[in-house]
Amino acid sequence: MSDPRAQPEVPTRSGGSSVRADEVSKLFRDHNRALVLFLVGRLKDVQVAREVAQEAYVRLLQLEAPGAVSFLRSYLFKVASNLAIDRLRQERARTRLDLGVEMPDFLDEATPERTAIARDELAILGSLVAELPSKYQEAFRLHRLEERSFEEIAQRMGIKERMVRRYVANALLYLRLRREGLTANHAWRQVHS
Repeated sequence: MSDPRAQPEVPTRSGGSSVRADEVSKLFRDHNRALVLFLVGRLKDVQVAREVAQEAYVRLLQLEAPGAVSFLRSYLFKVASNLAIDRLRQERARTRLDLGVEMPDFLDEATPERTAIARDELAILGSLVAELPSKYQEAFRLHRLEERSFEEIAQRMGIKERMVRRYVANALLYLRLRREGLTANHAWRQVHS
């Protein structure tokens, strides 16, 4: 593992303000180690943390109105944090895509056992959905099975979009709790607690 204290070059913009470059250079000298360690804690990889830190410094140098950000250190850490989150999301998306490539092979192997298991799972899910109040069932069916938007469901049901979201979220939570083995009463109480 590389040393997080190793300091990469501070990015500079050609023709940029020397005052800005001086501010960012001072920020780099005073806080780069802390920034890289902060990012290593989130990203679990020193090299990636350095890359994200470098990108954060570049963003600071590209600020159009430097006077608008009065606390550059805080802004630097916020930018770096947002970049780290973006990097993690990209990794998750790549992982999902990689898994998706293997999925057709799995689906092509429809054995009688898998078919029976899938049929049983659908029957169980159907019986659990039937336990829900009718408005919850309708919102769940329209959103999850027919892939309709919350806005469209709200118009169709004559309720606010916020209520549709609540119905769907509560239905999903109820179904998960029931699949985990809770009784209908306990699951319903937990949904509304």
